[in-house]
Amino acid sequence: MLDYLPLLAHLQDAFHRGIGEADGDAVIPGCPDWTVAQLVEHVAYIHHWAAAQARQEQAEPLSAEGDLGAHYAACARELRDALAGLDPEASALTLDGEGVVSFWHRRQVHETLIHLHDVRSAVGAQVEDIASEVWADSVDEVVTVMYPRQVRLDRTRPVPYAVSLVATDAGTAWQLGEGDPVAIVAGPARELALLLWRRAGLEDQRLTITGDRAAAAQTLGCALTP
Repeated sequence: MLDYLPLLAHLQDAFHRGIGEADGDAVIPGCPDWTVAQLVEHVAYIHHWAAAQARQEQAEPLSAEGDLGAHYAACARELRDALAGLDPEASALTLDGEGVVSFWHRRQVHETLIHLHDVRSAVGAQVEDIASEVWADSVDEVVTVMYPRQVRLDRTRPVPYAVSLVATDAGTAWQLGEGDPVAIVAGPARELALLLWRRAGLEDQRLTITGDRAAAAQTLGCALTP
């Protein structure tokens, strides 16, 4: 099982370094509506908001005026301190309503991981230093938490075809959708996670598709994540 809190600190530190390496006006390739500065403001606020959710509080509005790196660092520290100071099994507000604090350990690791990819992509770099098991856990979170929530909130309909996802470097597989799979999408866990978060496409050469490619594309084109 992953030790989420040290991993969160590592990812936050890496994201903070990425802020200094990128132009704030640079566009995020996987999120063309966002600049680096807007991405930083988003992740900082989400850390602040998640800390409040873990404490069962309402998040106060934030102002991002001034140095973006310092603003992000303060929000990152707030989240780490909040999660470290609470019993993981204590009651908390979560994306599913009432839950436990440990929900945010995992959720904020993957929030930070996908946006670390974003900030590095703005300077033409990739996230190369994160273990495949972490990326595999990100895939699992989409399949078991994020996608069912999207359906529950009526943000998307259930996927039209079942698809198998196989992380070739993590020895893990999942099924997205009900029924017999019409296709298998296999590749490194990182590429699968980026695919599900709409940062990559099926044309990625590191992915192999067996079966009905068109049906797989329809399923993976659904709004699986926010």
